[in-house]
Amino acid sequence: MNNSVGNTARLIGAGLRALLVLTVICGVIYPLAVTGIAQALFNDKANGSEIKDKSGNVVGSSLIGQSYNLPRKDPNDAEEAAKPDLKWFQPRPSNGLGSNSVNTQYSLILSGATNRSGDNGAVNGQCTKDAEEGTLCAQVVAAKEAVIADNSTAGYTVKPQDVPADAVTSSGSGLDPNISPEYAKLQVHRVAEQNKLDVKQVEKIVEQNTEGRTLGFMGEPRVNVLELNIALKALISKS
Repeated sequence: MNNSVGNTARLIGAGLRALLVLTVICGVIYPLAVTGIAQALFNDKANGSEIKDKSGNVVGSSLIGQSYNLPRKDPNDAEEAAKPDLKWFQPRPSNGLGSNSVNTQYSLILSGATNRSGDNGAVNGQCTKDAEEGTLCAQVVAAKEAVIADNSTAGYTVKPQDVPADAVTSSGSGLDPNISPEYAKLQVHRVAEQNKLDVKQVEKIVEQNTEGRTLGFMGEPRVNVLELNIALKALISKS
């Protein structure tokens, strides 16, 4: 009986010691080591890939998109449709983006895709104005019309065939921070007109903020909208 009790006590003691050691290793040493390595070697990424303006203020993350809309007439009206602030470069359409006012803090709403098929609402295999309301095709057609109307100026007319796919569709997460160089260039004339800037000046900041393929072959060329709008804000302040 005594041997049995003694063996049990030893097993319990060994188990408690193992628990203590593993808690210290896995719960203290390992997290501190990983955090230290991340801060030393990947400080920017470990802290959320923050983007700062020239004043050093954090205005967002390079990984999460923001919207640039005009203030709502009635902040308490959830049904009021958001209207884009045409002074700024606009991101991809998405219900996942939070509201933003001139690169300040943003409010995350949700993240996710529509889960609708590419031909949802298509008529005879094509997205037309006859698409049923609420379908993906209806949203794409409406978005395309809005892009053409918003970005056409007195001296520049956007043609339907010039509207890239990312201008009328959201990403899988709904939070894509980037747009294609084609969509950025399509917005240049409108941004220049709204801010009374020279078109070539705006084209230059688009070119400066265009990133190539990762390692030269992965992904597609892209433009981070937040970084582009920070450059635009700096350009406006100089003019």
